[in-house]
Amino acid sequence: MGNMIYKVREDSKTHPTWTNIAVLYELNTRQFTPEGTFKAAAEHLPRLAKLGVDIIWMMPIFPIGRERRKGTLGSYYSIADYTAINEEFGTLDDFRDFVHKAHSLGLYVIVDWVANHTARDARWTREHPDWYEWDSAKGEIATPFDWSDTAKLNYNNDEMRTEMIRSMRYWLREVKIDGFRCDMAMLVPNDFWERATVELTLEMNGQERELFMLAEAEGGEFHRAFDATYAWELHHILNRISRGEADCYALGDRLSYENSILPHSAIRMQFTSNHDENSWNGSAIERMGDSAFAFTALTFLLSGMPLIYNGQECGLSRRLEFFEKDAINWSKLDSEKGSRFNALYRDLCKLKHTHPTLEAGATGGNIEGVNNNKPWQVFAVKRKIMDKIVIGIFNFSPIETEVEFYDEDFSGIYSELGSNESIELISNQHYNLGHWGFKLFYR
Repeated sequence: MGNMIYKVREDSKTHPTWTNIAVLYELNTRQFTPEGTFKAAAEHLPRLAKLGVDIIWMMPIFPIGRERRKGTLGSYYSIADYTAINEEFGTLDDFRDFVHKAHSLGLYVIVDWVANHTARDARWTREHPDWYEWDSAKGEIATPFDWSDTAKLNYNNDEMRTEMIRSMRYWLREVKIDGFRCDMAMLVPNDFWERATVELTLEMNGQERELFMLAEAEGGEFHRAFDATYAWELHHILNRISRGEADCYALGDRLSYENSILPHSAIRMQFTSNHDENSWNGSAIERMGDSAFAFTALTFLLSGMPLIYNGQECGLSRRLEFFEKDAINWSKLDSEKGSRFNALYRDLCKLKHTHPTLEAGATGGNIEGVNNNKPWQVFAVKRKIMDKIVIGIFNFSPIETEVEFYDEDFSGIYSELGSNESIELISNQHYNLGHWGFKLFYR
């Protein structure tokens, strides 16, 4: 890995000023509380603000279709009406109150937007069947993939595009949300997103606010329209490392590749879990085991915007049902595992907010490799701006190891994450790292 610099490309893309140090939190209203309502979720906002969260990503808040509904309650991503509220969660005023309370605490709110498809019994299917793609063999509106409860929209129809943007504008204007997480953005033409971002930004300018757009997509082309994209492949590499199917070289190679294709300003959403991973592939603890703690720290060290999926701060170790009620047990916050994860997230959020090298996009420090004598096993990197430095060392293996580091910055007095004491780092000396162990040092 050597002293490779993983982020050097330049470009002129700008983002909302508050995104540079932001931590994202995905909130599943149905499972977040026993009540499963906006009002109940709002009671947790002070706790999330204290944890260090900045942006609340609300999973879809809209009415769910009934035709071919999956499970008892259906999928949030089978939307019957883009400009209405799912009564399961409360009323429009309840959601307004949630957003207002979040803003009063200094938090931002984005809404999950599903532009690729609607429910099969959505209002649009009755009023505008020509806005959809059709399956001629079946004589019905087409279904994307095996998502049998959904209907595929036709982006060759300009009227539909216009109405889609108008529906997005409704939430900016009526509820004062701060942007959107765009579901399966790669399935929608990119020229639609570019137009939507321009028009929605104009709407926000009239309110003297800034628009944030997150794409569930991966690729440099999406950064023309979006502020942030998913680091999906990097996440998959973390899963493979946890299973012993990849090593630190694979992680370094991926970072090098992303540097070659992404603009310098690109914000990457870094994560160990989200609703898809949790429900279909398992919680971070289920997938990653003992390595989950170290990978959590890595998501805050890498360039980008770290994500916390609701429940991870209490050590959520199970899959949440997707189509049924399955509330998170928040009493786990007081358990040994829960308090350990909660403390880690609190410390990481504080470091993210206070250390300039960890800023996202163009303003943060480059990620540089730190030479060590076990580069296949120990992933060591630093982020640096002038004399401000963060160094992370990670033993990405189930075997305890002694390792030496060779770097001009691996000498001096540092603070260590999770400790109030200073520590002197000395290059060329042995350091012990437990299995899946890690340390973050900063000055």
